[in-house]
Amino acid sequence: MSRSFPIGANAGKWLFVNSILVCWVLMLAIVGGSRTPAQAMPIPRVKAIPAFARKYGLPCSACHTAWPELNNFGQVFRDNGYQLMNDRDSPIWQNPSYFPISFRITPIWHRESTSNQPVDSIPGGGAGSTTVPGTVTQAGFDLSGMDLWSAGTIYKNISFVLLPSSDPTAVWHFESAFIRFDNLKGNPWFNLKFGRFELDNLISEKRFLFLSNNGGIYQIYHYNVPGSSNDFGYGDNQIGVEMAGHSKNSYTRYSVAVVSSNEGGVNFTTDVVPGAAPGNRTYDVNLAFSQAFNGGSMGLERFEAFSYIGQRPSYYQTSAGTQLVGLGNGPFYRVGFAGDLFLKKLELLPLFMHGHDNVYLGNSTPSNQPLPSGAQAPSFNGGFLEAHYYVNPQLVFLGRFEKINVGTQANSANPSDYGNVTAYAVGYRWYPIMFSRAGLAFHNEYAISKSIGIVPLSGDGTGLPPLPLPNSQNVWSSSLLIGFDFAF
Repeated sequence: MSRSFPIGANAGKWLFVNSILVCWVLMLAIVGGSRTPAQAMPIPRVKAIPAFARKYGLPCSACHTAWPELNNFGQVFRDNGYQLMNDRDSPIWQNPSYFPISFRITPIWHRESTSNQPVDSIPGGGAGSTTVPGTVTQAGFDLSGMDLWSAGTIYKNISFVLLPSSDPTAVWHFESAFIRFDNLKGNPWFNLKFGRFELDNLISEKRFLFLSNNGGIYQIYHYNVPGSSNDFGYGDNQIGVEMAGHSKNSYTRYSVAVVSSNEGGVNFTTDVVPGAAPGNRTYDVNLAFSQAFNGGSMGLERFEAFSYIGQRPSYYQTSAGTQLVGLGNGPFYRVGFAGDLFLKKLELLPLFMHGHDNVYLGNSTPSNQPLPSGAQAPSFNGGFLEAHYYVNPQLVFLGRFEKINVGTQANSANPSDYGNVTAYAVGYRWYPIMFSRAGLAFHNEYAISKSIGIVPLSGDGTGLPPLPLPNSQNVWSSSLLIGFDFAF
């Protein structure tokens, strides 16, 4: 298979170093030169809170291009700590009956189909049955997970977010939970966030418009080269501290986040699920810088550069065989750029990412043991182009093409296209109700992905065991979804 993003190892290192330098230089130049004072099936979690519209008496379209995606006014509102910078911001002036909380869930009908899955040649696994490749297809009515989101101001320039979220079976976890101190020293360039939060992505996976199993994730945000023990996903929420700042209109923004190297896990584990593997004793850093330009009649055009530098353990300190703390840390990084571009009613969201893992992480080998023959540090290149066409504020058509190619395999014996991913998604959302107290969207979507030699990143299918999947085998996974997405 041809490679759409042919960046070699040397070019990837050059991009990595220069991306970090650009982020830091631009951030320091802007912050240092500023003197502007502050002014008055699991479906991925996506945020929207009608409680803000209720509080200020604004329609949903004031903050959203298409709910839950933010427009620039919504971005400024969030950057200011959910404040309009007037007297109505403080809880002291709020109506006693107002409570900043919203519920969101999506009842759906969906059909999931995945090819080349291990199935019994005789249904039921009777005598003489063997495991053969087959297609697994299911369809029926279902529920998404549920969000119970609360956010607002505790006091002037002190804001919070608390988002308990459940899967469809009501198993709960904290998707987001943080406190933020805004406009430190009266300056919008200094805002401090502490807790569990989404990285400062220009193209958010928590606020985007796709919901199906295959379309409801950005493949590139969760991709790791086959064979790697790395668990990192750029779209996942992390736990740590973030210093961020912005110009008055949020056209210029920066973010520096220092987070635990445990993939957003709690109790020092690598996951929010109890009993997950322990994390290590290091910290990761995420840098992001974005700049917007007024395109006149075309709309607002925004660009972002980002880089994530992290570490993951390759083995563990143990006690009688029980894992205690991660050791043998191996470094990895993800760098790239993104855009949010308007051509009047057409919005284009391009993104490119280059990823690189340490050779021990890439081969799932403890760094205190010899590497297997042919082992090398893996890398990948990928991205997507997403399009939204806004017929009017209540109707939007969606499309996305995504492509990931492995640049360097974890082992030189692997085929060059092992682990490559191609994905497509189309759909539309119609909003018959968009009031300050509630929102309802009728959502229709079809998404399909092809992964070479690996199970779909969506999680569809029964996985590799007990039938080894040839590393040249194409696995197609498709999702068809019809549902009602509502928040109150």
